[in-house]
Amino acid sequence: MRLKTATGLIGVGVLGAALWWRKNPSACPYGQRFWVEAPHPIISRERLRMVLTPQEGERVLEIGPGTGYYTLDLAEWIGPQGRVEIFDLQQEFLDHVMRLAGERALGNVTPTQGDATALPYEDDSVDAVILTAVLGEIPEPLAALREIARVLKPDGRLIVGELFGDPHFTTQAALRRQATEAGLAWETHSGNWFGYFARLSPS
Repeated sequence: MRLKTATGLIGVGVLGAALWWRKNPSACPYGQRFWVEAPHPIISRERLRMVLTPQEGERVLEIGPGTGYYTLDLAEWIGPQGRVEIFDLQQEFLDHVMRLAGERALGNVTPTQGDATALPYEDDSVDAVILTAVLGEIPEPLAALREIARVLKPDGRLIVGELFGDPHFTTQAALRRQATEAGLAWETHSGNWFGYFARLSPS
C-alpha cells in the first residue's frame, strides 16, 4: 500500500513538473542534461539525415545542440569544407559539444552563445537550420522562427524535430501555424504524431 502511494505521489510530481514546464517555456538546464542524452526514438540520426539531405560544404546552424547527439554526425555529413554552427543560450552545452568534437578531431564546428530570437548571422547566409526538441523551450517561438527565416538562404531549409513526452512538445498542427506566420512553408515530414522531423523552407 505504501509503495503504491509513493509511486502515485511520484507520478503526480512528474506530471506537475511537466505541466509547469509547458506553461513556462525554458531551456533544459545543463545540470539536467540526462534528459537530452536519453534515447531518441523516431527522431533518429538516420531519419534526420533523410529529411535534411545534407550536402558537403554546406553551412548548417543547429540551435540547441544539447550534448551533441546530432552535431558530430552533422559535422561528418557536410565534410571538412562545411561548417556546423552550434548556437545555445547556455555556454555549458556549447563547451560540452566542443570537447566531444575535439575528441573526434572535427574542426568544422563553431560555437556561439546567444538568444534564438536575435541570431548573430547575416541574412541569407545559412543552408539549413536544425531545431530538435527546442522550439517549445523558446518563450517567443514565432520570433525565433522569423529570425530563422531571415538567416536562411532562399533555397535553404529548416528541420524541426519533435518527440512526444517532451514537456515542450510542439504538434505538427501548431508548427504549421507558427511557420506560416513566420514566412516559412511546409514541405514534408517523416515520422508520426508522436515523433517527427518536418522540413520547411522560406516562402
